[in-house]
Parts: sequence; C-alpha cells; structure tokens
Amino acid sequence: MAKITTNLQTIMHKIEQAKNRANAKQEINIIAVTKSVSIERTVEATEAGLIHLGENRPEGLLAKKGEIGNNATWHYIGTLQSRKVKQVINEIDYLHSLDRFSLAEEINKRANKTINCFVQANVSGEDSKHGLSAEDVIPFIQSMEQFEHIRIVGLMTMAPNTEDETIIRNVFKELKKMQQEVVKLNLPYAPCHELSMGMSNDYEIAVEEGATFVRIGTALVG
Repeated sequence: MAKITTNLQTIMHKIEQAKNRANAKQEINIIAVTKSVSIERTVEATEAGLIHLGENRPEGLLAKKGEIGNNATWHYIGTLQSRKVKQVINEIDYLHSLDRFSLAEEINKRANKTINCFVQANVSGEDSKHGLSAEDVIPFIQSMEQFEHIRIVGLMTMAPNTEDETIIRNVFKELKKMQQEVVKLNLPYAPCHELSMGMSNDYEIAVEEGATFVRIGTALVG
C-alpha cells in the first residue's frame, strides 16, 4: 500500500495542473475519505498533513474522532438518517448531504452550534443518487432561513460513474451555475461560496469546473 504522503503529492500536482488548464484561482480543500480504512491509516493521513477527514457512518466517525480528536476537520459525507443525527451532529464541522426538510429540522433541534452544510443536488437525475432536483435547490435553500443552527456554505453533487468526460463535466458545470444563482440571492444564512464535487476518478475535472472541496478516498488512502 503506497504511502499517503506520496499519494498526496501526486494528487496535489494534478490539482495544480487542472487549475492551470482552467486558469482557476480557487483554493482546493482535499477531504481524505477514510470511511473504508483503519484508524491507523487515518492517523497516517493526518500525519501527512491532511486536516480534512470524511466519514459516512456514525460508528466510523466516532471511533476515529475518539483517536484523533479535534486535530482534524470532520466532514460527514454520506446520507444521514434523521434518527442518527443526534449521534454525530455536534461531532462534525461539515455536513455534505443536506437534502430534505425533515433532516434540517432534526439538525436544528439537536445541534448546539452552527453546522456548515452543503445542500446535495442530484444534478444527473439518476435514481440511484440522493439529492434535490435542480429546480428544487433554490426553494429548499430559501426554506432554511428559519433554522438558526444551519449555515448553507455550498452545494454538493456526485457525477455519474462513466468514462464519458463530457457527461461528468456537464454535471459539474450545472452545479457551478446553481451555486452562482444562490450567491446572487445574497442570503445571510446561505453564502454558498463552496462547491463539494469530485472524487478519486474525476477530481481533476471538478477542479477545472470550480470545485473548492474534493472528496478523495481510493487514490489517497487506498
């Protein structure tokens, strides 16, 4: 298994190349998706300088945070069931999967701090993916004003699992367009300056199209 430091150097180089191709200036935050690796491997990631860690199950998040603590910024990147909100919501810094009103209600009820949330959009329209349809994103965000503990920092999507770069790119372009529309609304509770998109197989395209957070598992931590 390759050292995470080596993998990280490769990824950072590819990110810089992608930024140069697109003449992009945004800061890129690499989230190490540690959901399928051991606590030891996750600790190795932090020792390599990675501060953003992503988990998709309460059990994994709590076990790893118990070991690493607040030496990392914690991202919950999976679908969060309302009944599990109370287990994790005050243990994380970012939620990448806000996609329904009932979840927002539970977060607001359980949180004792402001939670940075990405609204998940199902841009590709695939039945297998969670998230709001494109036309529902802005009305949903407008309905979040009543929740004092929710701050909409950006939008998140997942591209289809395809070799067709045009399809992937168009999904990311569409999310960027949505994000810009939200920014124009100038909502104090929804600055929406961030874009969480791109994974191990498509993060370079995502960076070219405006990603500020990329979620990388296999290519980084194995």
